[in-house]
Amino acid sequence: MVKVQVSTDELVAGRYRLREAVHHEEGRDAWHGLDVESERPVTLTRSRLPAHLREEAELRTAVRITRESEALGLVCPGRVPVVVDVVEDNEFLWTVTARPEGVPLGALLGHGPVDYVRAARIGLGVLDVLGTAHREGITHGDLSPGQVWVEERGGVTVAGFGLMGATASPRVTAPSYASPEQARGEGGGPATDLWALGAIMYEMVEGRPAIRDRGGLEATLRAVERLPIRAPLGAGPLSPAIQGLLRRDPVERVPESVVREALTRILKAEHDEDSMPTETLPIFRDLGTPPTGRVWGKRPLSRPVLLGGALAVTAVCFAGLTVAGGLSERGTSASGAAPSPTVSAKPSPTPSAAPSSTVPQQAPSASASPSPSSSGSASPSPSHTVTQDPPAGFFRYTAPQGFSVELPKGWKPVRTESSADGSYRVTLGASGDPRTLVVTHSTQLASDPVAVWREVDASLRDDSIAYERLGDILAVTYQGYKGADMEWLSTTGGVRERTFGRGFLISDHEGFSLRWTTPAADWDTTANRAAQATFLRTFKGTSR
Repeated sequence: MVKVQVSTDELVAGRYRLREAVHHEEGRDAWHGLDVESERPVTLTRSRLPAHLREEAELRTAVRITRESEALGLVCPGRVPVVVDVVEDNEFLWTVTARPEGVPLGALLGHGPVDYVRAARIGLGVLDVLGTAHREGITHGDLSPGQVWVEERGGVTVAGFGLMGATASPRVTAPSYASPEQARGEGGGPATDLWALGAIMYEMVEGRPAIRDRGGLEATLRAVERLPIRAPLGAGPLSPAIQGLLRRDPVERVPESVVREALTRILKAEHDEDSMPTETLPIFRDLGTPPTGRVWGKRPLSRPVLLGGALAVTAVCFAGLTVAGGLSERGTSASGAAPSPTVSAKPSPTPSAAPSSTVPQQAPSASASPSPSSSGSASPSPSHTVTQDPPAGFFRYTAPQGFSVELPKGWKPVRTESSADGSYRVTLGASGDPRTLVVTHSTQLASDPVAVWREVDASLRDDSIAYERLGDILAVTYQGYKGADMEWLSTTGGVRERTFGRGFLISDHEGFSLRWTTPAADWDTTANRAAQATFLRTFKGTSR
């Protein structure tokens, strides 16, 4: 790496001639150029350097960018441009690559919005590259339309790996596509890339950015962190996926596998105009789509495609990913069973025996951090079962939605979301009480809650919420129904929290999840353990 001062009339590093400007965005410009020594066409991207790179050894920066390009080129051939040189220019960095096929997505967006089918195709191409990178332990961290190249026949190339990654430095290029955690200077992981993908897809279908450039880096980052995003109007069945990717809390962002499934279903629907029988319907359903035959983006939809709306994507991550694999949240001890309530709901045709018991079964999963609990238990022991109904300090709450549970006195619904198909999510708590219980009911679920939790776990490991899974993901039998549990630590507003979630199916595609969250420091108090045991023992749900 060499330091240079460059104008457009000079050779960059004495070797690369700029020929045609192809893209501009805040903090970044790209040109087509020529390597005068080899006479090969190249693309040169000049990016503003984040603080951590200005303080870093020059050689280390060049090596990382080149190494990540080479690594991804091996596992994602033709979809990540080969980096041939890295050149420092004061507060900027030139990355010289082999010229990608196609044009920058930013140039395409200059012609206005695209229909949702093309947006889904481009989005899926980007997601494939990001998913491969994440499995290799690589985070992009700097994704924007200027880093995505689109070929005429639909192929996608993603450039820019290695510049930002998962660093905690604030993003200094294309800030409109920074995630809220990046805007706060907290860095990020795979969920940061998913936010950027959501922002890109939003702009593709709407013809405008989700967050407009505010004329300066700091002003734009403040807008990313604070301003609400208007729901997309032209996204059709893509809307739930886009809104799911643009959840401000990285925990709530839809994971890669869910987005991939959604985009794939939309593309398959475009090529298959024959009606599908009910049993082969995709597991995603758009709760906000119009009746059959209504045209979205000039394409009639003959069947549901995506489990939609903010409710669905919230349930996806907090309630155990309703979209991709059934509800799933932690509700049993890592070392034994937790007390079980009785659910007045229609059982699955093949429920497990013993509906009054909870039988955890350890599922094969990646290694996880051990629980910090001094007792080694992730949930209350059956010895904490309360026999008084309701126990002292609790009352029986019956929700309008049909479920009931015994709650601490003074608690009530603090937030309710619902959808047209009967799915809902109710957050229960009280003013001044940091604890919450979230009840989610979903009507369109897949059959493997454990697999969904594995995906959630993988997507959260590198996020800025300081996520840490506790113990193993457990397959459980709860009320005689199939379920899965996961427990984790995270940080919200500077407070370390511990969450215990359980999700379970009550029929082939319908189920509930319970999520109990408290400050981590208070997790093992007698009151909190008794509250959790009471929730699990007294919860009753009804089938829609």
